[in-house]
Amino acid sequence: MESAAFQLELFRPRPAVEKPAPARPERADVLAQAEGMARALAGRLAAPVQLAVTDNRSTMVSFSRRGKGYVVRLHHMFLEADDEVVAALARYVSGSPADAAQALDAFIQRHEVRIRTRRVGGDALQPRGQCFDLAELMADLNSRFFQGGIQARIGWGKRTPKRRRKSIRLGVYDHQAREIRVHPALDHPDVPRFFVEYIVFHEMLHQLFPSTAGGSRHIHHPKAFRDRERAFPMYGAALTWERHHLAELLRR
Repeated sequence: MESAAFQLELFRPRPAVEKPAPARPERADVLAQAEGMARALAGRLAAPVQLAVTDNRSTMVSFSRRGKGYVVRLHHMFLEADDEVVAALARYVSGSPADAAQALDAFIQRHEVRIRTRRVGGDALQPRGQCFDLAELMADLNSRFFQGGIQARIGWGKRTPKRRRKSIRLGVYDHQAREIRVHPALDHPDVPRFFVEYIVFHEMLHQLFPSTAGGSRHIHHPKAFRDRERAFPMYGAALTWERHHLAELLRR
């Protein structure tokens, strides 16, 4: 659930922004910051920008095209972004996410204390399974492929009663909590280590390339993500194994 967003529409050369009156100082400050951000983005994008400031817990940045301009939704932490981060936002919105995603994720990580937390008492993560120790496996991948740069917790998901299912989500990355959960169906002696590694590698990539919304749909795997994923040494073998054993995984 999102909080009510402040809407500002910016048209070049000067936006017409209707501010509520009277406004409390805190709200007035936010509106002033948001107007400045909208103006800065519009200047870099050379296009009209409609800005919404949110208090989301997961998607920190989203955007869509509207006519000749953009609709941009930003978590309120970005109102204090410096010029370098504003430039990265503009690159991301304009269609150059590969070099911008890491800068944005680093900014989010530095300001994650501003993200509204979930309910207290979440489930503890258990990385050690019957067949695979996910913490050991992730540490190895982090060293080999990410220079130790991925900061996340990992564990097995909860086992649920067996039922007929048409799909299965083998891994999930929670950006806000910086947690990776792997489906317990993979903690089985028939599952090769390289396939579990591939699933964990895939979820680790989500920290480098945060999920955002662009156009009319969510972009979970931009081109830069997919290019990096294909660099996994057993990428082809993992896809083949999944295709041949999906029916079996669905039954677990």
